[in-house]
Formats: sequence, structure tokens, C-alpha cells
Amino acid sequence: MGTFYTPETLEKIQGEILSILDDFLVICREHHLEYYGIAGTGIGAIRHGGFIPWDDDIDLAMPRKDYEKLCRIVKKDYGDRYYMLNAKTSEEYPLMTARLCKRGTVFEEEVMKGVHCPFGIFLDLYPLDNVPDGEFARKKQAWTAWFFSKLMILRRIPRPTLAQSGLKAKLIYAVCGAVYRLMLAANMSPEYLRKRCEAECRRYEGKKTKKMAFLADTNPYWNTIDKENLYPLKKIPFEGRELDFPANIDVMLRFQYGDYMVMPPEDKRKTHTPYRLIFSDGTVGAGPEIPKAEHHGDTEEGRTSGTGLPEAGREQQRTGGFDATGGGSV
Repeated sequence: MGTFYTPETLEKIQGEILSILDDFLVICREHHLEYYGIAGTGIGAIRHGGFIPWDDDIDLAMPRKDYEKLCRIVKKDYGDRYYMLNAKTSEEYPLMTARLCKRGTVFEEEVMKGVHCPFGIFLDLYPLDNVPDGEFARKKQAWTAWFFSKLMILRRIPRPTLAQSGLKAKLIYAVCGAVYRLMLAANMSPEYLRKRCEAECRRYEGKKTKKMAFLADTNPYWNTIDKENLYPLKKIPFEGRELDFPANIDVMLRFQYGDYMVMPPEDKRKTHTPYRLIFSDGTVGAGPEIPKAEHHGDTEEGRTSGTGLPEAGREQQRTGGFDATGGGSV
């Protein structure tokens, strides 16, 4: 079961996220950037008209070219308020997702404990890349990108929390430990792994294909979008706003979650579980798992040094195995 916030803390987190979302929507509108809500944000919009009641993030996907343009715009025009956290801006960051983070905030999760990145309250961004039409080529690209994305995680999180238990978990931990030691012995840097993974994700960039995907997910086929079913984008109300979603969002969500209109039992509900949480007004989040903590700064320069490695991740939320993406809780 996930760790839940006090109602006051959750309301404040969601308010901070919505303020980031509002600026994100302005950027997208002014610069003609394409985005769409996915995963838990899609469920929340359809089932609740906004956030899933216990959710603490917003999941958005963007075609690669729009995502890259967003990164440049944020750095150039919005750097006083936001920064983009990804594996390119911070070598310690172990994921191929990106986060649009609000300066002056801290949101450090248990799953990332010991990973020295400037973690702030954020929007979750998933860059989508072209995948080939041929099944063999698509599988080759998908599994290669997926493989390197998991090495990225293991390089920084050598002992992730697993969905499995017992003997199976012991065997997986043994393999994870062996792979981690091999990477260290081979002097395999996080930057090398990022470049290999990103190059594979972008292999078909600029080519006409029928599908796009975020391959570095728990399952390499989990976040795949058929372009012919993507358009026209449709707007769905979300917390008093209207967000763009794929035309086939219902099909996508049923593939990912099954009958997503049924509320899951409490022991299946997940949050990001921060152990340090500081809001933009300087107040510290309150909750059973969020101790009072000093604010040590929010700049990228001030919080990316160090070589500490996390001792544990978090139970992966989707299809079994390990992962650190968090995803969208249902």
C-alpha cells in the first residue's frame, strides 16, 4: 500500500502541480507544442474530472521534437521559475522520463533516496519517438532501448524494491548486484548508458512511421500510440482546465490498466512517497512519512554533487519486475 499524505499536504502538492501545468499550457499554446495526457492523468480526467483523489503528479507525453523544443524554451525563457530535470541535465538522474520542476521546491522520493539530483515538485514528461512499422525491427528497437534504460536504473539504484518476493526476489537481486558490479568494473558511466538508450529510442527520428512510443518503460510496449488513432486530439476537463488527450485514450487505458473505471483497493493505490517535501512558500510538507527537514537549496548546481547510491527503490506499479518511473497510479 502506498504512503498517503495528510489532506492538507496533498491539496498543497496538487496546487503546486497545477501552477506548473498552467505555465506549461501557456508555453505549449504560444509555441505550438503538442502534448497529451496519459496514464494516471487520463484516468483522473475521465473518472474524476481531475486528479485521481490520492495522486501527486501529472503525466504528459510529447513527440520528441516538441519535447526538445520545450527543453530549450524552459532554459531560455523560464529558467528563473523552472528547470528541466532529465538524464542529460543531471547525470545522476536514472530515468529516460523528464521532469519540469518548480524552483524553490523540494520533492525527494524514497525510490530516489541517495540519488543526488535537484528534485522539485514537477510535471512528469514522456518524450515519444517513432517506432518502425515492421514487427521484427520494432521489437529489436524496443528491447534494446528497454535494456539500456534498465541498466541506467541499476547503475544508480543497484538494489531496487521488487514486486516479487521469496526465492524469485533473491535471484533477481543476485542478478542486479552482479550486473551493477560488472558495470562498475567496466567503468560504464551513466552518460554512456544514456547516450546508448537515447540513440536507440531516436533511431527512426525523421522517418515516417505509423506508431510512436516511450520505450524506456516497465514494459517496452506499454506506452505505444498508433498515430492514426491519436488524432484529432480531444479535450477533456481536468481540475477546471481542459487538457489534450489522444483520440484513443480509452483504448490505451484499457490496454494498460484493464477496467480503469473501477476504483482499485487501497493496497493497490500508489503515491511517489517523498521523504523530503518543501513547498514554494518555504513550508515543509506534513505526513506520517515526511519528517521536518531543513531546506538545503534548490539549484541544480547546489544539489547534484555526491556519489551516494540508493539502497532500495519502490515496488513497480504496473506490470511486475522493477522500475523507478513511478508511472500513473490508478
